[in-house]
Amino acid sequence: MLAHRSQIEVRYAETDMMGVVYHGSYLPWLEVARTAMLAAEGLPYRRLEAAGYFLPVIEVNLRYQRPARYADVITIEAVIREKPGVRFRIDYQLFRHDELIATGHTVHVFIDKAGRPLRPPETFVAITEKYFP
Repeated sequence: MLAHRSQIEVRYAETDMMGVVYHGSYLPWLEVARTAMLAAEGLPYRRLEAAGYFLPVIEVNLRYQRPARYADVITIEAVIREKPGVRFRIDYQLFRHDELIATGHTVHVFIDKAGRPLRPPETFVAITEKYFP
């Protein structure tokens, strides 16, 4: 299992008229967590893209359990539970302090610039083999 924790502070612009975080604001937070996870493993997105690999989101799911509000500090835990291949899933849990406020997942696929699926790059395979021998 490969896991990483990131934190964000809710910005006023991410809230609605009720002072609650707008549901669409959560998606960029997931992106923050997954890009930070790869960067922490020595594989920033820029390096993947420079090598001709892209990782679009092909599926997303979010379940909102408690509202987040302006200035809350949110911890986003991103976890890859199964050995990645051309396609892989990242699960997320979002917390305000110790309170679980949302869960979800994204599914990604490695593609080239033309949108054709690719096998993961060797650098990615080497990183994930540490966690999925």
